[in-house]
Amino acid sequence: MAPDRATALFFDLFSGLPRQGPGTAASTRRALRLVPGVGSRTRVLDIGCGTGAQTQVLADSSPARIVAIDNHPPFIDALNGEARRLNLTDRLEARVADMHSLDFADGSFDLIWCEGAIYNVGVEAGLRDWRRLLRRDGHVALTEVCWNKPEPRAECAAFWNGEYPAIRDTAALLRAVESCGYEVVGHFPLPASAWWDDYYRPLQDNVTAFRKRHRDEPDAQELAEQCQHEIDIWHAYSEFYGYEFLVLRVG
Repeated sequence: MAPDRATALFFDLFSGLPRQGPGTAASTRRALRLVPGVGSRTRVLDIGCGTGAQTQVLADSSPARIVAIDNHPPFIDALNGEARRLNLTDRLEARVADMHSLDFADGSFDLIWCEGAIYNVGVEAGLRDWRRLLRRDGHVALTEVCWNKPEPRAECAAFWNGEYPAIRDTAALLRAVESCGYEVVGHFPLPASAWWDDYYRPLQDNVTAFRKRHRDEPDAQELAEQCQHEIDIWHAYSEFYGYEFLVLRVG
């Protein structure tokens, strides 16, 4: 599949979702409460913001000034539109940017937020590359998929080893972030509702409609089947894995 075609199909399938990955407003607020001293002078960078479900929670739950970035312009347009509608443009700005190459000045932010996106660059690489952007005693909040139980079923292990070979258990993840020079302030697992209510349930509806729209297009059908397989794996084996929310401080 040509890159432009693949990208167009991907965003066609994922358009209109309330979230682009697992998460809940309550979990975002819980993590934010672990960050001390968030006020009107706090500068936040939300990396891989998507359409900004968590960004809006951050803006609603704090007086911080937020810059949100994503590489898909329609997501950024949607978030900036919401910021205008909610009269938040004085402290919430969304920009098109690549998380692999951030051009902000050193020490620009007090807090980096990254829900469900750091896997794109890798946890260790992201934490090391982004550290320069943080001020002294800065914080990072992120979510990352982890094994919840040892020895997952073969089909589940095969899926994740194919999709994300870097998956590990929470203890190994905590050791990894500490090796990057961060102190763990707190961490907690996302509830099952974070996967289903605002992500897989609406994505399932999208998959069904997408299949009908592209019924005679094999590449589109293959993409839909991949998404359906991911949803089916979660239904069958969600006890074995989940997202962990981590709040870290620069050591």
